[in-house]
Amino acid sequence: MNARERRTKLLHEVRGGAGHINELADQFQVSPSTIRRDLTMLERDGHVVRTYGGAVERSVREKDTRNVTEKDEIALKAAELVEDGELIVLDAGTTTGRLAAHLSHRTLTVVTNGLTAITALAESATVDLIVLGGRLRQPNASILGAPAVEQLRHIGADRVFLGADGLSPERGLCSPSLEQAHLKYAMLHSARHAYVLADHSKLGHEPFSYWTPLDRPHTVVTDSPVH
Repeated sequence: MNARERRTKLLHEVRGGAGHINELADQFQVSPSTIRRDLTMLERDGHVVRTYGGAVERSVREKDTRNVTEKDEIALKAAELVEDGELIVLDAGTTTGRLAAHLSHRTLTVVTNGLTAITALAESATVDLIVLGGRLRQPNASILGAPAVEQLRHIGADRVFLGADGLSPERGLCSPSLEQAHLKYAMLHSARHAYVLADHSKLGHEPFSYWTPLDRPHTVVTDSPVH
């Protein structure tokens, strides 16, 4: 297998959920340094973004092409939970972005840090859209930072819907950065009712090293039973 063929297959693996350098090196029977060079090439071309610890973080565009049917199912289930006139908080993410699209015709106030949700709701005539302030973080198109956390202290929402890169029964929500984990925790405690939107591929998945403890009552909305 030449380098081009290996990178093509490597990209397929990364898009499928694989992400740790040593595991990929074993799978392709090459050295970790070779995998790092391949990932550097893929990152340069805009296909992936590497994070500390050897994991690979996919862009919103890449994530949105995976488990499309499941994400739509989850978004529809979540939309049914929302009542007109409520104030809801939407986390950044592809599934929450789909939820926003399903809510665009509803009479609501929506607070969000996600560009996918902002785009879905920007032209709505019935949604009062509040955008949390801070720094735009790519590749997951989220607004993060102390200003967003501070704003959430002044919000008493009816419901919050959180996205997840991974979900552990013991540790909570997995995130690619400490800043994201911190903001998700503030969101978790900003509403009377809390929900986690996670398709089956996220359950028990721990791709990153930063965690948001789910230390309050919450409901997991998924496309398969949670065991």
